[in-house]
Amino acid sequence: MGVRWSRLSWSERTELWARWRRGESLRDIARALNRVSSSVYDIVGAEGGIPPRPRRRSRLALTTTEREEISRQLARGLSLRAISRSLRRAPSTISREVRRNHGRTLYRAAAADRRAWRQSRRPKRCRLATRPALRRAVATKLVRQWSPQQISGWLRQTCPRDPDMQVSHETIYRSLFVQSRGVLKRALLRQLRRQHHFRHARASARRSPSGRRSTSTRMSTGAKRAAIALRRAVSGGRRLSQT
Repeated sequence: MGVRWSRLSWSERTELWARWRRGESLRDIARALNRVSSSVYDIVGAEGGIPPRPRRRSRLALTTTEREEISRQLARGLSLRAISRSLRRAPSTISREVRRNHGRTLYRAAAADRRAWRQSRRPKRCRLATRPALRRAVATKLVRQWSPQQISGWLRQTCPRDPDMQVSHETIYRSLFVQSRGVLKRALLRQLRRQHHFRHARASARRSPSGRRSTSTRMSTGAKRAAIALRRAVSGGRRLSQT
């Protein structure tokens, strides 16, 4: 049986990321899924090698059951205020739900639920994109070849009471490897000690012939190169402040 070229289903994507977390190579994952390697590479590369978080509905969002009840009560001719009382929801919540889904006469629960699920997938601006001071501090440390883990820990110790100056190492990795975010430019990616196109699972880190992890690091070629990278690395072309 030949390899398939169709889009991966959600179950196949779940299996792909599970295998990636276990440290399997792209080639092995493609073979297990009966796919071409390039399709697996595209999916992993688009996320920077970092498995996406599982999608969950907000506890504040209307549920499928509530939308079905809205549809039934609209068909019975009840007012929006009466529906809000029966569901124990704010009248404004019911009004927005009905208005954004074609009004009382054309409201359909299934279509409204699918639309809400699609809308929840809209990309959110990451922490570094909305906090310039934090972004400058992170970029400065990356130029000095600090690891994202070191930067995150340093910020917790340096600014323990300033929530706007806190960021997880995973957010830093995402900003570096997922270039569509446009937060930290790819010049800073070359400052990481381990050189990869995207982040690899810990289990798949390169090992020496003896089976141990390689401890080799890539050092900067000099202060001149670091200064050039420093000026170019941050989005917007602003110079980084020394910290």
